[in-house]
Amino acid sequence: MDPSHRHRQVIGIGSVLDSLLEQRGMEEKLRRYRAWQLWDRVVGPQIAARARPCKLRDRVLEIRVDHPVWMQQLQLMKPRILQRLNNALGENLIHDIYLRHGRPRRDPTPAVSEPPGLNWQQAQLSADEENQIARTVASLADPQLRQCLTELFRRQARVNKARREYAED
Repeated sequence: MDPSHRHRQVIGIGSVLDSLLEQRGMEEKLRRYRAWQLWDRVVGPQIAARARPCKLRDRVLEIRVDHPVWMQQLQLMKPRILQRLNNALGENLIHDIYLRHGRPRRDPTPAVSEPPGLNWQQAQLSADEENQIARTVASLADPQLRQCLTELFRRQARVNKARREYAED
């Protein structure tokens, strides 16, 4: 065995992604989105059949509920559900639950809420921003993974830039 390779460690893709997401400031947001995965376990099958998470804005989880009677019942249970959800998440990531009447989606993919007029597709990244992204993914050996993460980071940077510009207006 080549002595120069003796101390090389194999790092799993999960660890690499966690590290990259943390560097980009997205780690906490992703931890909050775990609420979708935990919802059924936290509320149980009866409530999960009637109420589903549909949006996450800041630290407020919006729940779509299929019937006004269930909304009233869940309003009374909100503090307990919120506490159980944060316990399942392992930290206080969700500060409130907002109940909305409508047909719950079974799709576990959260809907992203953007302010009207936010046109992130038109946002242009500076050379410095592009270089930062390139440096972030440079250590990845897999070119396909590097390309995918580069595109992901570019999109996120464009969304962040559009949000900043929108907030300044």
